[in-house]
Amino acid sequence: MAVQELIRTEADGSISFGDYKLDAKAKVEDFESSGDLYKVKTYHEITKLERNGMFVYESVPGTEVGHLSVDDVSMEFTVSGRTDAQITVQLEEDMEYEVFVDDFAVGGMRTNMSGKLSFSVELSEGIPAQVRIMKR
Repeated sequence: MAVQELIRTEADGSISFGDYKLDAKAKVEDFESSGDLYKVKTYHEITKLERNGMFVYESVPGTEVGHLSVDDVSMEFTVSGRTDAQITVQLEEDMEYEVFVDDFAVGGMRTNMSGKLSFSVELSEGIPAQVRIMKR
């Protein structure tokens, strides 16, 4: 996937961001896309994305995320990294979701009271994983 910038808007309107290969923290603030302002912080230890000052995505260790798109019933993106990552995303609070990684159902999960959902993804460098989270 290789995100050349720390964050960019793709032709389909989705967002790509992050760089797990950086040794030092880097960030971009006030990146405008489709009327929203994004902030990304990234390096090899963590990648974090905010939209309009609100949490959207975090991974430990850092990752590269491609084509992140969110609507009322789903969130989809590709994720790449050096090693397995713990990912936390912001969704609707106290709601049941089905998580798929590379079209394999990881299982049903419920968001907490703040709408956060956490799961792990097995990653190998150079091989992106496709993540799809669907509201039940």
